[in-house]
Amino acid sequence: MTPQQCRMARAALKWSTADLASSANVNQTTVNRFENGKDSYASTATKLQEAFESTGQIRFEGETCVCIVEK
Repeated sequence: MTPQQCRMARAALKWSTADLASSANVNQTTVNRFENGKDSYASTATKLQEAFESTGQIRFEGETCVCIVEK
């Protein structure tokens, strides 16, 4: 997941960075740093992506697609 995909997924769910941080069990500063392309651990992207996918509403494809899952 790229920083751009992260921002798009957050927008689709209408989540704040605080919402994502809580769901991913990371600090809000970590989310902000990731989205701004600052140095971050590879595990950060994984945690954030897993938080989005755990909703059942978001799926990622490659480095360009954020798919909204129809229910």
